Amino acid sequence: MSQPPNPVDALEPWPDTVEWRPVSPKLIIVELIVLAVWVMVIIAGLTVAWAVWQQSGWLIGIGAVFLLGVWRAVVEVRAVSAWGYAERDNDLLVRHGLLVRHLSIVPYARMQFVDVTAGPLERAFGLATVQLHTAAAASDARIPGLPPEEASRLRDRLTALGEDRAEGL
Repeated sequence: MSQPPNPVDALEPWPDTVEWRPVSPKLIIVELIVLAVWVMVIIAGLTVAWAVWQQSGWLIGIGAVFLLGVWRAVVEVRAVSAWGYAERDNDLLVRHGLLVRHLSIVPYARMQFVDVTAGPLERAFGLATVQLHTAAAASDARIPGLPPEEASRLRDRLTALGEDRAEGL
């Protein structure tokens, strides 16, 4: 009796030939800080509402926001581990997502420019985000949570490859 063929996963292109690089685990801390700030602001607002109106519904809301914040923190940790990128000869692969997984394949020849950004919180943790821009806005890809040296290296490499392979731009 023959074995059934292995199922094909459209989100894992050439699994044996692609070397995925993860983003920095420091991104987890940055994302958790942002989440904590939002949860604290919402809980503070609900606490003020409870103090003014003295109704138990506000306490239920505070508890719900807290539980949702804890659930989102668990999801955020897993979501950061789902980010990855791989450089190939002619294109860059970027993947992310847990429930809805995304795989972007950006040909070097189609890149118009590359941005490197770092907000105050990212800079405090030594991280940067690389954003790729193409002619089609829907095909833009970003890679958050890179150390600044890696972000600079990737920016320079992608820019050089984009210029070398530019198709009539």
